[in-house]
Amino acid sequence: MASSGKVLVVDDDAVVRKEMSKTLQEFGYEVVEGKDGREALTLVRDVQPDLVVMDVEMPGMGGREVCRIIKGTKGFGFMPIILVTARDDIQTKVEGLELGADDYLIKPINGVELAARAKSMMRMKALQDDVVAANLKLRDANERLQDLSMTDPLMGIYNRLFFQKRMIYEYQRAERYRTPLTLLMLDLDHFKSVNDTHGHPFGDYVLKKTGEIITASVRQVDIVARFGGEELIVACPETNASNAKIVGERIRAKMDEAEFKQGEVFHHVTVSIGVAICPDDRIKNMDDFIQKADEALYAAKQGGRNKVCFAFNEEPE
Repeated sequence: MASSGKVLVVDDDAVVRKEMSKTLQEFGYEVVEGKDGREALTLVRDVQPDLVVMDVEMPGMGGREVCRIIKGTKGFGFMPIILVTARDDIQTKVEGLELGADDYLIKPINGVELAARAKSMMRMKALQDDVVAANLKLRDANERLQDLSMTDPLMGIYNRLFFQKRMIYEYQRAERYRTPLTLLMLDLDHFKSVNDTHGHPFGDYVLKKTGEIITASVRQVDIVARFGGEELIVACPETNASNAKIVGERIRAKMDEAEFKQGEVFHHVTVSIGVAICPDDRIKNMDDFIQKADEALYAAKQGGRNKVCFAFNEEPE
């Protein structure tokens, strides 16, 4: 008969233990035996049974104590326990059930009843395992959905919606604690010619690689997002003007040096960057902050492209 599950049978009485094991094996269960509570805990960890059938009264550590440990340890997962006792009194059952036992059997053990109880517990475990598996799938699906809601699918960086939500926090923190927050607005120079000359698949490749280059050029705490089309935006907390210039020039240089090539298709791609820094009394709010970075970007475009310009024309030394 095919195995219906793995059962750990624990009893210090070898005769009773063998009788229960024989019955369960006849009904198709794989059986592992233990002679006391301490051995039971070792076997629970090592063989991970689907069900534990265990005597209440054993020398040293009894069944109730083992039950308490198993049910109180998250690492064991859901493991049904049937306690076996010679005492047919309510108090004994209540104590065991309060410790987490799932069922009780009274000695002497009736083989048919043992098999029936085991089948019931296995069904309970299967249902519980199904619920756990479904919850894990739901959690994974929710995490994937959250990632999709935050991420631009082409460039693999944050999208505009997530960026705007995150910027509320970063902007308010910078204003409250008067710590510098740098905003870089970036735009690929003459990107339309890339699509017109080489087609949109190559243009998509350029955008994806651009996202990778910019992400690799900043810190993990910095926020890189696609703001729209070929326009990107980067927020750098705790970054003053001199450091902002370093970051901007690093990104500009890496883009200028990058090789955008697929097969025989090659295109040199540069980027223009506008930089704004807050807190600044001339910046009214977060939208104005973004606007100032955009105006600096426009100045970089007008100034010949492939360059970094600062808001208010205040480029640091």
